[in-house]
Amino acid sequence: MTKNEQILWQRCMEVFRSNVTEQQYETWFSPMRIKSYDAVQKELAVYIPSQFFFEYLEEHFRRLIHFTIARFFGEDVTLSYMVEVAGDVTVSQESDSNMVPNTEPSTREANKSPLLAQAVGMPEDLDSQLNAHQTFSNFIEGTSNKLPRSVGQAIAEHPEQMTFNPLFIYGPSGVGKTHLVNAIGMRTKELHPEKRVLYLSAHLFMVQFTDARKNNVFNDFVHFYQSIDMLIVDDMQELAGMTATQNAFFHIFDHLRRMGKQIIMTCDRPPVSLQGMEDRLITRFKSGLMAEMEKPEESLRRNILHTIVKHDGLNIPDEVLDYISHNVCNSVRELEGIIHSLLAYSVVYGKDVDLEFAQRILAGRIRFERKNVTIDQIISTTCEHFNVKEEEVFGKSRKANIVTVRHMSMYLAHKHTKLTYGKIGIYVGNRDHATVLHGIKTIDGRLKLEKDLQQALEELEGKLIGKTL
Repeated sequence: MTKNEQILWQRCMEVFRSNVTEQQYETWFSPMRIKSYDAVQKELAVYIPSQFFFEYLEEHFRRLIHFTIARFFGEDVTLSYMVEVAGDVTVSQESDSNMVPNTEPSTREANKSPLLAQAVGMPEDLDSQLNAHQTFSNFIEGTSNKLPRSVGQAIAEHPEQMTFNPLFIYGPSGVGKTHLVNAIGMRTKELHPEKRVLYLSAHLFMVQFTDARKNNVFNDFVHFYQSIDMLIVDDMQELAGMTATQNAFFHIFDHLRRMGKQIIMTCDRPPVSLQGMEDRLITRFKSGLMAEMEKPEESLRRNILHTIVKHDGLNIPDEVLDYISHNVCNSVRELEGIIHSLLAYSVVYGKDVDLEFAQRILAGRIRFERKNVTIDQIISTTCEHFNVKEEEVFGKSRKANIVTVRHMSMYLAHKHTKLTYGKIGIYVGNRDHATVLHGIKTIDGRLKLEKDLQQALEELEGKLIGKTL
């Protein structure tokens, strides 16, 4: 192994680290070590600690890994994983592609998008960009996602009906929005293979739009999107402030709607809270069905965990799954990450996963939620702390100290209860969903700058926790 090859691998690791969370990097990338590189045969071999690592990396990070390796070692390199346990190589696995996938966002060759690929003479067969692993069969239904899931199935089964067009699904990150829209697309393709279904992120749409204008193929860009039967756009908040891109999307949206084509969008907030989005687009988003996906309730979290364990053939006791589902309340993605972290530690340290092991490994990673804290306690405690009357918080006063108490109550209720934004708003003077979201974000921003407010939050949480002990 030459010094130059070690430097190239170190650069790869730096790119990996900058594109994933710290927990993901420490769990899945840090254990990787370069074994060898044959510059003549263009073969790169990397050590990993288990077969499970190989399967997980291939399923979740294959594109990132291949793009990064192609960038530093060359696009025609072949990647092989060598499973090494206690110094012995037990299994050799070759990654399922030695080419950079065309579907990943890139600025080279007109972004290699399905649209501009046709513009440069590539085959017209449409790659839907859907994730085949995200289907209705592994999307677990619960109270928090029942409406969007039911509507999504109806759209997939009868795409010609325009009852729910457009479908605008919103909710916090990690609750399964991307999984659901992929499931809708996959089910549509299964039942109606003649339909042209396309999934992409709003960010990729913006990149494609910019490249189309730069490369003088804007008409091809528009014509391609106008040919789609079901357009699925993820993370619409990415278009906020992008006036030119919004204008292009507006005309494509209107054409598809007039032609009876289905449009499905996801966002981390409802249309009314999309700052920097043109009013005419917001009006069109609201013209169909807006369906909220909330944080998963405990019973859904438990079912999701059991499904993950069963699917991956893992041996994790029910008491561990109950412990996780009881304390991890934020997102489906966090549940998956914790399970995989437990398994990774189990493999590396050779320990069985039991409750004691789980509690020790996850200490500091789980944000425990005090189940007995109520919003009434939050409001009364916050008012008492800031010496403000509750009726003033419920009223319409815009005095700074009262607004702070109102926003802080919303922030604490969001953090320490399972209430939705809408229900929090009802408790805090019949405010709407958007007002609550704004209040939470205001406190979040102020906490980063105001030490006095940080101290007040710590004292409030101390008082609230004390009331539940």
